[in-house]
Amino acid sequence: MSHVLGVKRREGTRGRLRPVWEEEPRPAGLAAKGLVLVLACAGVLFPLWIVVVTSVSSVKTITEAGGLVVVPRGITFVAYQELLGGGQVTRAAVVSLGVTLVGTLFSMTVSVLCAYGLSRSGSVLHRPLLMILLATMFFGAGLIPTYLLVQGLGLTDTYLSLILPSAVNVFNILVLRSFFMSVAPELIDSARIDGAGDVRILWQIVMPLSRAVLAVISLFYAVGYWSAWFNASIYLSDQDMMPLQNVMMQLVLKQERPTGLAQAINTGHLSPLSIQMAVMVLALLPVAVLSPFVQRHFKKGMLTGAVKG
Repeated sequence: MSHVLGVKRREGTRGRLRPVWEEEPRPAGLAAKGLVLVLACAGVLFPLWIVVVTSVSSVKTITEAGGLVVVPRGITFVAYQELLGGGQVTRAAVVSLGVTLVGTLFSMTVSVLCAYGLSRSGSVLHRPLLMILLATMFFGAGLIPTYLLVQGLGLTDTYLSLILPSAVNVFNILVLRSFFMSVAPELIDSARIDGAGDVRILWQIVMPLSRAVLAVISLFYAVGYWSAWFNASIYLSDQDMMPLQNVMMQLVLKQERPTGLAQAINTGHLSPLSIQMAVMVLALLPVAVLSPFVQRHFKKGMLTGAVKG
């Protein structure tokens, strides 16, 4: 059968089907691809290595290196102990985690319901609502009207101001809509014959078949909430309510430090550079941990959702 389709199995390709017109990779080509891959990985991992090593280096090691540390010596976790000792950074991390979890759940709920409604061609005001959503991708009200709206709703100095203004992303809704439209109509028709309503069809049929795209969009929303700092900078005035990204900006850029960290730095017990690098590690850690688990869904979730429908 494979010969009829113009594809045959060749030796040395680890059992992969290769078209007859495609030549076997040459050793020089394989070596060049491997070298490019190694250089690309090194370009990504080497800066991360420097950040992590510097964050666990002692004051003496950082002083001898003249700044960023490449070779680990004098390993110490004092920076992380000071940051996670129940002070401002710990509180900010809890705020960011809570906003990320609640915001992602809310955004996914709204996006899934909106995308499913728009994916049904017979839904009420299907075409006008779709046009309105598309228009918001190209035209925005601007910062001042948005701020006045948030202020008029009484959301300033509340955690809702970190969620509601950026709760919905139209691009994510369109990707979900395209994926939902690719679900076989026969499955939905058979469910309707059995007496299932739209909510049950969405929950028991459409969503289980859309796990890949749901995982990818959830990661997009979660990374957006975790990395957001602009909304907090304009809507919050209480320092105790600031999320981790804003505290990190104060530590790294503005050189503003809580009392405990300032004392540790002034006594020579801690290096300002190690604090800055440790904050960066804490900010990157959740994304670095979650990304590998969602990576396998990216190709199926994004490409299928973008092409079909």
